[in-house]
Amino acid sequence: MLKTALGRFRLMGILEGGSLLFLLFIAMPLKYFMDMPMAVTIVGMIHGVLFTIYCLAIIYTTFAVKWPIRFFFGAFIVAFIPFGNFILDSRLKKLEGKLTMGSRLQYN
Repeated sequence: MLKTALGRFRLMGILEGGSLLFLLFIAMPLKYFMDMPMAVTIVGMIHGVLFTIYCLAIIYTTFAVKWPIRFFFGAFIVAFIPFGNFILDSRLKKLEGKLTMGSRLQYN
Protein backbone atom coordinates (compact mmCIF):
# COMPACT_ATOMS: atom_id res chain seq x y z
CA MET A 1 0.00 0.00 0.00
CA LEU A 2 2.82 2.43 0.77
CA LYS A 3 4.70 1.80 -2.48
CA THR A 4 2.61 4.14 -4.63
CA ALA A 5 1.38 7.71 -4.23
CA LEU A 6 -2.19 6.46 -4.39
CA GLY A 7 -1.49 3.83 -1.73
CA ARG A 8 0.02 6.41 0.61
CA PHE A 9 -2.97 8.66 0.02
CA ARG A 10 -5.35 5.79 0.82
CA LEU A 11 -3.55 5.16 4.12
CA MET A 12 -3.71 8.86 5.01
CA GLY A 13 -7.43 8.88 4.19
CA ILE A 14 -8.05 5.92 6.48
CA LEU A 15 -6.15 7.59 9.33
CA GLU A 16 -7.94 10.91 8.85
CA GLY A 17 -11.35 9.26 8.49
CA GLY A 18 -10.75 7.18 11.59
CA SER A 19 -9.77 10.25 13.59
CA LEU A 20 -12.97 12.00 12.49
CA LEU A 21 -15.08 9.04 13.61
CA PHE A 22 -13.20 8.86 16.91
CA LEU A 23 -13.80 12.57 17.45
CA LEU A 24 -17.50 12.41 16.59
CA PHE A 25 -18.50 9.14 18.22
CA ILE A 26 -16.17 8.83 21.21
CA ALA A 27 -14.60 12.17 22.19
CA MET A 28 -17.68 14.36 21.75
CA PRO A 29 -20.00 12.05 23.73
CA LEU A 30 -17.37 11.95 26.46
CA LYS A 31 -17.37 15.75 26.52
CA TYR A 32 -21.12 16.26 26.56
CA PHE A 33 -22.39 13.22 28.47
CA MET A 34 -19.50 12.44 30.83
CA ASP A 35 -18.25 16.03 31.34
CA MET A 36 -14.76 15.22 30.01
CA PRO A 37 -13.84 18.16 27.73
CA MET A 38 -10.19 17.12 27.61
CA ALA A 39 -11.13 14.23 25.28
CA VAL A 40 -12.19 16.65 22.54
CA THR A 41 -9.14 18.83 23.13
CA ILE A 42 -6.70 15.97 22.62
CA VAL A 43 -8.55 14.10 19.86
CA GLY A 44 -9.44 17.36 18.14
CA MET A 45 -5.79 18.36 17.96
CA ILE A 46 -4.78 14.96 16.59
CA HIS A 47 -7.58 15.12 14.03
CA GLY A 48 -6.55 18.64 13.02
CA VAL A 49 -2.97 17.53 12.37
CA LEU A 50 -4.13 14.48 10.41
CA PHE A 51 -6.57 16.63 8.40
CA THR A 52 -3.77 19.04 7.48
CA ILE A 53 -1.54 16.16 6.37
CA TYR A 54 -4.48 14.67 4.45
CA CYS A 55 -4.97 17.96 2.57
CA LEU A 56 -1.29 17.99 1.66
CA ALA A 57 -1.62 14.37 0.54
CA ILE A 58 -4.52 15.35 -1.73
CA ILE A 59 -2.33 17.96 -3.40
CA TYR A 60 0.61 15.56 -3.75
CA THR A 61 -1.53 12.74 -5.13
CA THR A 62 -3.29 15.06 -7.56
CA PHE A 63 0.03 15.83 -9.23
CA ALA A 64 1.59 12.36 -8.83
CA VAL A 65 -1.40 10.47 -10.30
CA LYS A 66 -2.47 13.33 -12.59
CA TRP A 67 -6.00 13.41 -11.23
CA PRO A 68 -8.63 15.56 -12.89
CA ILE A 69 -9.72 18.52 -10.77
CA ARG A 70 -13.00 16.82 -9.80
CA PHE A 71 -11.08 14.08 -7.98
CA PHE A 72 -9.17 16.77 -6.09
CA PHE A 73 -12.38 18.42 -4.88
CA GLY A 74 -14.11 15.08 -4.27
CA ALA A 75 -11.27 13.87 -2.04
CA PHE A 76 -11.44 17.14 -0.09
CA ILE A 77 -15.22 17.03 0.37
CA VAL A 78 -15.32 13.44 1.67
CA ALA A 79 -13.06 14.46 4.57
CA PHE A 80 -16.07 16.28 6.07
CA ILE A 81 -18.47 13.34 5.78
CA PRO A 82 -18.39 10.60 8.42
CA PHE A 83 -17.33 7.32 6.73
CA GLY A 84 -16.64 9.31 3.53
CA ASN A 85 -12.96 8.43 3.43
CA PHE A 86 -13.76 4.74 3.76
CA ILE A 87 -16.11 4.87 0.78
CA LEU A 88 -13.48 6.79 -1.19
CA ASP A 89 -10.88 4.21 -0.17
CA SER A 90 -12.92 1.35 -1.61
CA ARG A 91 -13.14 3.19 -4.92
CA LEU A 92 -9.46 4.10 -4.88
CA LYS A 93 -8.55 0.47 -4.21
CA LYS A 94 -10.20 -0.46 -7.51
CA LEU A 95 -8.44 2.44 -9.24
CA GLU A 96 -5.10 1.40 -7.78
CA GLY A 97 -5.62 -2.11 -9.12
CA LYS A 98 -6.14 -0.70 -12.61
CA LEU A 99 -3.03 1.45 -12.30
CA THR A 100 -0.84 -1.47 -11.26
CA MET A 101 -2.16 -3.58 -14.13
CA GLY A 102 -0.95 -0.89 -16.51
CA SER A 103 -4.28 -0.20 -18.13
CA ARG A 104 -5.08 3.25 -19.34
CA LEU A 105 -7.58 5.03 -17.10
CA GLN A 106 -10.54 6.79 -18.60
CA TYR A 107 -11.96 9.70 -16.62
CA ASN A 108 -15.55 10.01 -17.76
